[in-house]
Formats: sequence, C-alpha cells, structure tokens
Amino acid sequence: MSSTRTASGTASGKNRTWRNWGGNVSVRPAREVTPASVEELAEAVRAAAAEGLRVKAVGTGHSFTSIAATDGLLIRPGLLTGIRHIDRDAMTVTVEAGTPLKRLNLALAREGLSLTNMGDIMEQTVSGATSTGTHGTGRDSASLAAQIRGLEMVTADGSVLTCSERENPEVFAAARIGLGALGVVTAITFAVEPVFLLTAREEPMPFERVLAEFDELWAENEHFEFYWFPHTGNTNTKRNNRSAGPEQPVGRLKGWFEDEFLSNGVFQAANWVGRAAPGTVPAIARISSKALSARTYTDIPYKVFTSPRRVRFLEMEYAVPREAVAETLRELKAMVDRSRLRISFPVEVRTAPADDITLSTASGRDSAYIAVHMFRGTPYQAYFTAAERIFTAHEGRPHWGKLHTRDAEYLSRVYPRFGEFTALRDRLDPDRLFRNDYLRRVLGP
Repeated sequence: MSSTRTASGTASGKNRTWRNWGGNVSVRPAREVTPASVEELAEAVRAAAAEGLRVKAVGTGHSFTSIAATDGLLIRPGLLTGIRHIDRDAMTVTVEAGTPLKRLNLALAREGLSLTNMGDIMEQTVSGATSTGTHGTGRDSASLAAQIRGLEMVTADGSVLTCSERENPEVFAAARIGLGALGVVTAITFAVEPVFLLTAREEPMPFERVLAEFDELWAENEHFEFYWFPHTGNTNTKRNNRSAGPEQPVGRLKGWFEDEFLSNGVFQAANWVGRAAPGTVPAIARISSKALSARTYTDIPYKVFTSPRRVRFLEMEYAVPREAVAETLRELKAMVDRSRLRISFPVEVRTAPADDITLSTASGRDSAYIAVHMFRGTPYQAYFTAAERIFTAHEGRPHWGKLHTRDAEYLSRVYPRFGEFTALRDRLDPDRLFRNDYLRRVLGP
C-alpha cells in the first residue's frame, strides 16, 4: 500500500485513511484535494456541493476532537503556504492558511518581526491553530486568533469572503475562531511587532505556594504558567518577561539534555513503564517533578514560548474564570488523591485576558486554562470524566480541539454570544456543507 506522511497526520493512498496526531481519530473521506490556489479551492467546494459531499479542511491533525473529520471531501492546504505580504506601516503579515506556525515564526524572525504571543508548540497550520482557539499564556496578550487583523475564506457557495474590523465585522467577530463551520480559511492577516527578547525563568515551586501566590505571580509576569505533577505536591513554574538583553540562549548541549533527552526521551520511557505497571506511576511522578533544575535564559519569542513535544498523548483542556483557578485545582488534586487513578502526565495551567471573539474560550472573561493529559494508549476516560465534572461545575469552556463531552445545550449557557455564532452560520452555510458529527454536537443540528 502506498502512503505519504506529513508531520502529524497520515494519508493512505488506497483506503485514504487519515489519522490525527493523537491517533484517536481516523477518517476515510470520499475524496481528497490539495488545491494550489484559492480559485482551485473554491472550485472544489462548489463541485462538492453539487455532488452532495460535505467538506472539511484538515491541517496537521493536532486536534484531539473530530473537528476536521469528514466522509466527504477532505481539503489539504499543503500547497497554500507562505507569506503573501508584509505591511510594515500597518505592522501586519498576511500568510496563506496552510503555512505551519514553525515556518511563519522562522520567516518573521528573518524579517526582524514576531507575533506577540503564541502557544507552546508550532507544528500546526495557522488556520488550524486559530480556528480551534490555540493559545499560550499571557496577562495582557491573548490567543493567536486575538492577533488576527483580517481573514479570507471560501464560503459554502464557493465565493471568497474577506473580513476585518471594518469589512464584514460581524463575520470577523466569529470567524477568527470559526471551528471550520463558516467556511474554509485561505489566508490570515496577523498583527506583528519588531522582534524582541524574552527572559524565561523556570523553577520548581510547591503546589500550595503557587496557588496561594497565584494572583501575585500572574500580576507580576507578562506570561506565567506552571505544571503540577499529580501524586505530588510539586510544580514547575515558568515566567516569561520582555528583556533588554543581552541574548543568552540555552546552550546547545544543555538544551538537548533537558528539552530532548529528559523532557522527551526519558519522559517517553517513564510513560512506557507507567503504562505497563501503573503502580509505579506515583514514584515516577515524584522523580519527574524533580528532574529539571531551575534555569534562566533569554532569547527571541518563538524559542522561549515553544518547545518540542514528541511524547504522544491525549488531552482535555477547559477555560475557567481566572478567579476560580485555585479552587478548581484544589478540587482536581483532591479527586486524584482519593482515587485509584494513576496519572503520569503533569497538569498544565495557563491564563488569557478576556477577548471579543464570539466563541473564544476567553470571550468576555479573564480565563485560566487547565489541561489534563494521558499517555497515548493508556485508559483516559475515568480521569477525563472526573476532571470534566469539576471543570463544568465552574462554568468551564472546553478547548474546541481537545477532548470533551459537552454539547450545544451546555455551550449555549456558558457562551453569551453562542446564538450570534449559530445565526451567522445559518446565513453563511444554510445547507450545512461544512457540517460533521462534531459540529452537530457542539453547535446543534
């Protein structure tokens, strides 16, 4: 069987099976296309509509939900890549939708530019990352989608629609995190700024101290996050703040040892042991939580914000009101401590300021993100179900690209502008060309 591989997904030539990065979603579309232009993409959408095929675009498969799955036409944006235009007066960059974030970050750095904030990996395409609400952590700077200044997309009738704060503003309010429900994004215009330096300070800290000082740590740092290791009272914290320099990157050998050997290689092996012998997990967690020593380094943004993530896992992440984060985490820890669960992955905690995007997880409220993970191949349902019960008790909003069980009834209660999004969907895609089972669940029939 002939096959081709991308960085994350797999397309099989004969049976046309595509699988996501986490390995928990697979799909066999009726047909795949890789358009080389917006015009070719629009024609493919029109042809699919005429044939009665549903349409979805798929990036690198880093979503754990089936948000991109379809048994109809699967659009791959692999030829829609690269920077279209840099406007140094407006300080924006317009980039093709299939461009991986890694390629964008490298290209911007060569031009002396940078995004203001970003997530902790950069394998995704720009359209996949923004459409699902990918975010990093920030006191004042928000998600990738909040840095969008303009969008171009092909709608259900095959027409090309552009939007911004001035042009089709009601579409712009929703389409920045559009879930693939409003059209196929073909280009994105991001706000950029001159490249700057960040100083990262990483150090262990007791769990209770982090929670007791959380408001202070959040207020005093531009970007604060931490990882709590279940079965322990230990965390690793990270504070990123702008710096005048000089540039002091992590040494090549030290970086390889800590970021590749320990954080990926040794961690992978530890998870293999934990999967085979769950009783060893608490001891492994105690060792893992103390494996990385404190360090400080200064570098350009993408080298500080992002890290290699080679150990495969499944993930659930919820945004809760920022003021509820300490209570939510204490409830999560108490649940794990009294259960028989064995959790080998740390819990990741980040923040974002309120934004004005219709279905952003931070829409209208300052938010804290709590992400739970399980090593791929390890039973995860009991842990995720128990965690989700805690998150939803605090009016949590699930990340659109990460596992959850919420439906339109629940989501319409925690998103004040939910009806605004579905009304726009009715207008742009009345026949539900871009529908799939996931969107039917989260947006309603």
